[in-house]
Amino acid sequence: MAEFLTSIMPHVVERSDQFWQAFRETLQMVGIVGVLAVVIGIPFGVLLFATKPGAILQNRPVHFILNKICDIFRSIPFILLAMILLGLSRLIMGTGIGVKGAIIPLTFATVPFLGRQIEGALSEVPAGLLEAAQSMGCSPWEIITRVYLKEAIPGIARGVTITLISLINFTAIAGAIGAGGLGSFAISYGHSRGYTDIMWTVLIIIIIMVSLVQTIGNAVVKKTSH
Repeated sequence: MAEFLTSIMPHVVERSDQFWQAFRETLQMVGIVGVLAVVIGIPFGVLLFATKPGAILQNRPVHFILNKICDIFRSIPFILLAMILLGLSRLIMGTGIGVKGAIIPLTFATVPFLGRQIEGALSEVPAGLLEAAQSMGCSPWEIITRVYLKEAIPGIARGVTITLISLINFTAIAGAIGAGGLGSFAISYGHSRGYTDIMWTVLIIIIIMVSLVQTIGNAVVKKTSH
């Protein structure tokens, strides 16, 4: 097996220590930022939905601010966003490079993205369920937790899945600005030196990661759908 791997990806085997370090860094970025995106992004999306005109917590100023934040950060290409937030990363994390340096821009990129996905998922909940809950005297927060969030679980699962896939892609882009991970490994050792086996290995691993996330997400959606 070792001889076979050496024959098809000699430069990856030669730099196996750096490769596995890069793989661990990618998993760290996806894991840490994925948790932050879910913890912050779901409440963000709920507020974005609940405060819009005509919603149960209608608040035009709050919705306007949240909506603009979402639109602005989603419209900025990630590589530019990372460069803009370099100073903030240094201020909060103490560094602008490596896994720690990538957490802030990755979070700013994924939270609004997931927030918009959550807003869409909640919008799919039938209006009849809202009317039934209101007729029973449920408070706005009871309606959000017992009706909207409960009924929108499949849509939320789809949104989280899409966000995690985008996050994997963002981590690869982050490698171009010193964040480490598989993207940095592919650029530093593959593209810069013309080692195509490194490029293809990283590409295949990213495809496998995306496919795994998509498979798990589809399974959750299928299990939670009525």
